[in-house]
Order: sequence, then C-alpha cells, then structure tokens
Amino acid sequence: MHIRFIALLMLAVLTNAARADQFVLFDTTFTFTQEDALNSKPSQSHYYLKDDRLNPLRPKDWTAPVDYRNGTVHLRLEVLEKPGDQPTSWSVCYIPYKGQNHGYGCIGTGPYSKTGVIEKDLSMTTFWQNNDIIWSEGIKEMHLVLKDDKNLHAHKRPDPEKFFPTKVRMTLIQVSKGAK
Repeated sequence: MHIRFIALLMLAVLTNAARADQFVLFDTTFTFTQEDALNSKPSQSHYYLKDDRLNPLRPKDWTAPVDYRNGTVHLRLEVLEKPGDQPTSWSVCYIPYKGQNHGYGCIGTGPYSKTGVIEKDLSMTTFWQNNDIIWSEGIKEMHLVLKDDKNLHAHKRPDPEKFFPTKVRMTLIQVSKGAK
C-alpha cells in the first residue's frame, strides 16, 4: 500500500508539472472587405475584437498568480480566402485597460502570399511596445490590422483588390512563463 501511495503521489506531481497554464484569448473567423476597412472606426483597416468577443475567463492580472506576461503567445492564422498572391500581414494589437507611453503593443503574423495555416510562438516580452501595457491591469480588447508586407495599411494601397476581400480564422493562445 505504501508503494501504491508513492506511485500516485509521483503521478500527481508529474501531471501538475506537465500541465501548462494557458487559455484561448480569442478564436474568430471573419471576412474582411474593403468597405469594412474603410468604415472601421476609429481607425481604418482595423478589425475590432471588443471585450465581449474575447474569452470572458481571461485573467484580469496577467502577472500573478499565473505569469502570462512573461510567457508566450501561440498565434494560429488560417487564411481561408485571399485574392491573388500579394504578400499580406496582420498586426495583432493588445489594448489594455491601462497603458503607458503609446498605450498598446502588437505582434505580427509575418507576410503570407496564399491560403493556408501559419503558426507562430512569440515571446510576450519582445514584441513591439510590449512594455507600453500595464499587464497587471488586463487586456480589454484586440485590434487586428490588415497590412501589406511593408507595414502599410491595406486600405491605403492603390491596388486594394489584391487584399480584399479576405477571410481568415485567427486564434491566440496565451501560455504562461515556462510552459509549452
């Protein structure tokens, strides 16, 4: 019986050590047209995921008791429809309840030219303006910004037919520090 208890205890420890603290911040599928880009407010070429479209169980504090701020984000972009082969990208911006300096920070999908799936694991401490977010106050919304491979908003291009309409499914999974 003593050996059985030790075996169960070891199994519990290993199970907890292997368990990653993670959550899906959002998983959304949408078609984005030129009209959507031109009429999005307050900024053009933005697709807005407001509070009600994000996981309602996301933590208020991303630093404790579980440290997501120093973890990674797993980005999955499934490009379902795309006109032509013009290199295209998305900036994916975290909009906090409380920010400093510029008040937000963004990761990027990197350029893609065709339909298919792109997956990336990105450090939460190295992306653009990540220090402009007060992570202990939480994230209130996300802004997805359609761009070309030179970082120009798609609606400003002289050839919008190369970008619109597009249909994508984008998922962000937040993974805690030290977890995979």
